[in-house]
Parts: sequence; structure tokens; C-alpha cells
Amino acid sequence: MMTMKMNDEITRQQQELASLIDRHTPSAGTYDTPISSLKLFRYDGESQPIYSVYDPALCIVAQGSKLVMLGEEYYHYNPASYLVASVNLPITGQIIQAAPQHPYLSLQLNFSTDQIVDIIKASHSEWGHKDGSERGLLVSQTSPSLLDAVLRLVRLLDTQRDIPVLAPLIIREILYRILQDEQGGASIRKFAVAGSHAQRIAKVISLINRDFAKPLRIDDLAAAANMSPSSLHFHFKEVTAMSPLQYQKQVRLQEARRLLLQDMPEAANAGFQVGYESPSQFSREYGRMFGLPPLSDIKRLRESLA
Repeated sequence: MMTMKMNDEITRQQQELASLIDRHTPSAGTYDTPISSLKLFRYDGESQPIYSVYDPALCIVAQGSKLVMLGEEYYHYNPASYLVASVNLPITGQIIQAAPQHPYLSLQLNFSTDQIVDIIKASHSEWGHKDGSERGLLVSQTSPSLLDAVLRLVRLLDTQRDIPVLAPLIIREILYRILQDEQGGASIRKFAVAGSHAQRIAKVISLINRDFAKPLRIDDLAAAANMSPSSLHFHFKEVTAMSPLQYQKQVRLQEARRLLLQDMPEAANAGFQVGYESPSQFSREYGRMFGLPPLSDIKRLRESLA
């Protein structure tokens, strides 16, 4: 009986969340909100692969479903689950369930490691540190308490005068609810523990993102992480599902695509800006990732956006 009541409550919360997001997203697209860390999304149909670099964030689907690819791993989430990225990760996403009468509706709430550390310090909970994967991306089952807090945050968009005072409190509660989750919380906490393997890899990820156009020097990254090169490779792949070089390549190519989409006329110039010295190598690796050579891909992308 309790399980049935819980399922009924989750269904009601999902329907209200979908209604709120639908009202604040009048057409397909990505919407910034008066809550700076909160974005809303609407797609009126299934999508082609969408390439992006996730910041640390909580992602919740209110309606429809999405497939996310990290390295060669696939993560599927829908209204029954949530996705958490604990570090910056280059991913490929695809809307796999959406229609004009039943659009894909979701939200993304960005957060920082400092926020997580602050909550851990303030809490008297004996969470401990569980063994297991250090992967920086996971999908976990949602709960009524998490959805309740998320709903109260999104409702603030209708009473914007309350946002400066109430939004930080509700966001703190949302992150606390995730930390309480046995699966999601265990993953996030690893990246907040000073000196942990996950925390040191997060530092390396930050360095690669900052200097992605420069040559990758594993010895320098290993020294920054206080690891041996072999240990760095192992733990980096544990977190990101790819090697440091593969990670840098994905970040470079996604940035090149963004530059080309912003009317950079020459593909070679975009390649040079993101660190490629050989136009042919850039074109080859770009085509391998996006399916077409740079200018053909941008033409296709612009047509699909139009």
C-alpha cells in the first residue's frame, strides 16, 4: 500500500513539474531562468545527437526520455530517474521520446563542489565513503522528497521576488536530498573529499578544459594530481570513461564546432584555434566524431536548426 501511494505521489509531482516547465518554455529550445543555475529545456520531437560539455549538474526529465553517451557507455533517463554529472564531461545526448503533443521537458540545475562540501560539513549524517565506481556520471531513481524540493524551486519562477531569498535555500535542500541517495550521494561525495582519487582527477579535468588548445603533457598532469602517469590514466578513465587524450579531443572538436557555427568561415582556422596543427588531421577527426567533414556538418546543423 505504501509503495502504491508513493508511486501515485511521484506521478502527481511529475505531472505538475511537466506543466510548470511547459508553461515557461513556449517553444522548443533552451531557456535560462531568473534562477542563474537553473535551465529549462523543451524539444517537440526526437533529436539528432547533441554534443556538449556537461558542467557539474543535476538533470531531471519531467516528460519524455533522453539517452546520454559518455565515451562508449550509454545512460538512459526519464521521469522515473535523474542524472548527475559530478565533473565537467564531454557527452553526446539524444532525445529519444518526444512529440509536439507530448514534448520532451526537462531541467538542469548546475552546482559546485564547494556547495557539496558545505552541505557535508554542516550535516551530522554518517554517510561514510562507499567503494565502487568513481564514474563522474550516473543515473539514479528519483524520490518524492527530491521532486518536492525541485517543484518548489521551479514554482519560484512565478514569484520572482522570492528568488533571492528562497532559491539558495531550496537548492541547498535539493543537493542534500541527492547526497542522501545511497547511489547518487556516494558518487558526488567522492569528488568533494580532499585528496581522494576522484577529487584529484577533477583537478586534472579542470586543467585540460582550461588549456585544451595546448599540447597534452601527461607527466605535468600527473604531477598536478600527485599521481604516477599510469595511475592518472587508470583513475581518469574510471571517472570519465575515456583517456585524457580522448577527453581533450572531444573538448577540442566540440569547441571547433561551436566556432564554425558562429560563422568562422574557414574550417582550418577553427582547427588551429583549438590546437590542431594539421588541417587534414582536424578534418579527419572532426568527421569521425560528427559524421561529416566540418563545413558539410555545419551546413547540415544549420538546416536542422532552421
